[in-house]
Amino acid sequence: MRLDKFDLNLLIALELLLEEQNVTRAAQRLNLTQSAMSAALARLRLALNDELLVPHGRRMVATPHALALAPQVSEAVRSLRALISGATAFDPATSDRRFEIAASDYIATILLSPLLPQLKTEAPNVAINVVLPTRQTSALLEDGKLDFQLTPEQFLSADHPSELLFEERHVVVGWSGNPVFSGEMTEEAFHSCGHVAVRITGVPSFAERHLLAADDRRRIEVTAPSFSLVPWLLPGTHLLALMHERLARLFAPLLPLEIRPAPIAMPPMREMIQYHAARASDAGMIWFKDRLMAAARQDHGGLAG
Repeated sequence: MRLDKFDLNLLIALELLLEEQNVTRAAQRLNLTQSAMSAALARLRLALNDELLVPHGRRMVATPHALALAPQVSEAVRSLRALISGATAFDPATSDRRFEIAASDYIATILLSPLLPQLKTEAPNVAINVVLPTRQTSALLEDGKLDFQLTPEQFLSADHPSELLFEERHVVVGWSGNPVFSGEMTEEAFHSCGHVAVRITGVPSFAERHLLAADDRRRIEVTAPSFSLVPWLLPGTHLLALMHERLARLFAPLLPLEIRPAPIAMPPMREMIQYHAARASDAGMIWFKDRLMAAARQDHGGLAG
């Protein structure tokens, strides 16, 4: 089939069909009816002379030809989106653009959440989809399926630009009734208690990664799947946790918590924003990045000592 006879919108449908291998879910992601997505699949089958998705029991599976096409389709869609968005002015007041962001619950809590009221005032129809970082995050950014990843410097992709959002230090947090806080938080006192550690989708956090590479003598008694769950696990126990200072100070007024400087060597965490090189001049990306950078520069105070 000649390109001028092919509806390029079908490429978007094809990308989602190959990702989901399910007509209903692909239709939902495109806000189409199932019948409309089925019609798109029929047109794709005719244009590409392949079944693309075939029934297998109660589900659909991609044909070998479809699997071979998948990375080419994703790259084509990414390039077309970059071409169109880069050439189009961005008006936040009228845009209905959707930004895809990979960020931990820590960043969503201390940076994105306070920013949302401003964003909804400036851009009432803009949507934001936040996903947790995984080992595949850099690959998703490379494929154009993410607009930004907000992550410590150690987890960046080497192939795309990034900028510093802010630096963060870690502090010791525990129940205010924990007797360990009656004296100085020495290294010995720190290691005398059990600890809460964080593992998000199986990936060690910045703090865990650093401590595992060093002489980590903590006694891990509880493992949490998110940073924001940690402070809720501390009251009424003798457990301690190393937490991001901004997150600790956010929860301190809500729970009976004590915060102390860490008595062990912990480098500052450099929280970065990264985006695809092909989208560096995208007006919408620049607008959103500027809002994040401004929010990150706000004075968050600090912990004495």
